[in-house]
Amino acid sequence: MATFLFLYVLSLFSLSLLILRMIQRKRRQACYILDYQCYKPTDDRKLSTELSGKIIRRNKNLGLDEFKFLLKVIVGSGIGEETYGPRMVFHAREDSPTYEDGILEMDEFFHDSIDKLLARTGVSPQDIHVLVVNVACITTIPSLASRIIKRYKMREDVKIYNLTGMGCSASLISINIVESIFKCQENVNALVVASESLSPNWYTGNDKSMILTNCLFRAGGVAILLTNKKSLKDRAMFKLKCLVRTHHGARDEAYTSCIQMEDEHGRVGINLSKNLPKAATRAFIENLRLISLKILPLREILRYALLSFVGKFVMINFKTGVDHFCLHTGGKAVIDSIGKSLGLSEYDLEPARMTLHRFGNTSASSIWYVLGYMEAKKRFKRGEKVFMISLGAGFKCNSCLWEVVRDLDGENGNCWNECDIDKYPPTSFSNPFMDKYGWLNHKDETTFDRNDFE
Repeated sequence: MATFLFLYVLSLFSLSLLILRMIQRKRRQACYILDYQCYKPTDDRKLSTELSGKIIRRNKNLGLDEFKFLLKVIVGSGIGEETYGPRMVFHAREDSPTYEDGILEMDEFFHDSIDKLLARTGVSPQDIHVLVVNVACITTIPSLASRIIKRYKMREDVKIYNLTGMGCSASLISINIVESIFKCQENVNALVVASESLSPNWYTGNDKSMILTNCLFRAGGVAILLTNKKSLKDRAMFKLKCLVRTHHGARDEAYTSCIQMEDEHGRVGINLSKNLPKAATRAFIENLRLISLKILPLREILRYALLSFVGKFVMINFKTGVDHFCLHTGGKAVIDSIGKSLGLSEYDLEPARMTLHRFGNTSASSIWYVLGYMEAKKRFKRGEKVFMISLGAGFKCNSCLWEVVRDLDGENGNCWNECDIDKYPPTSFSNPFMDKYGWLNHKDETTFDRNDFE
């Protein structure tokens, strides 16, 4: 009897110890956002209607057909007059950008956003153990990550990951890298930096599939400070619940749907092919299929499965497991399409629409401007769930779910607070381009004269 009792107590103790270790491991593996800072360039880099018109007119490779195409795209883009461009277009050097133009664009972002983030959190550069930088369209030697290490005098054993060519969905890839490191190491702080360098890829040809990028992409970036330190979790803003990555690069139509290339005259740009909507839809659906099993309650999954089995058309109600939606601001049509697929209201789509209107498509950092909008509007309450989804070249779709750790009052000094958040959404979205250049639609080759622009 004593032996049996001893073995029983020993087994109970071992089981308790195992459970305790599992709980400790889960706590150690937690991934928190301590704070983040979206970049707001200086006002002298705003692309107004007047300046945008001048930039377009400077391109002598464009004819009436291309002007009409650009007018249609810009008017229907959902982008306003306060977005930001690279400095070289303000100096009329888009035909001959230099290596230093790209470096300057990145340095201005690094110095502004990382400085603000570290000052607000009180975290020293020496306390950052992991640095992940993703900027798709510029490669430097030393790397951009090395430039950050040099400026901020980071520790010698900092682990760096410098990602290029990953496109608009790259920031969640960076988060995934940090999450994986956190599972293996305790008491780690990580800095994620995501942006895009427009200077080397401003297209000056007349290929319509490559002109599109000039209309949609704008300057921006985000710096995010993450941690798995238990001592900092009460200061955290968000906790990562799950993350799913989908990549269809093995399919030719997906791989070539968004690709950097030269046109027939050797001008470099990003080609957005006619296959892009189809490739994006496939990646989007596949990603939703995987992540829905992780973020939705069992009752909603069973309801959908049962009604689908009996032949009824039904949409999954993502609002049963999600309170807020951070959607990729790839363009007005992208936001509309995702919103329709998820059954979202105009209230749900407002943050993405306003981000596109105010900042344009800032590539990998776009979804963080959407997050910042909701924070500035004081929408986040403790315990609520935030769903992020982004699309990017490859073709890939990445998504994740965050939990709001504490009530957020929107006063952290992020970029939307500098934009007078109470002005959004505006009462009117009239596009000045149509008022100024609508006359192009009434011209043909026999009546059009470039001097009419003057």
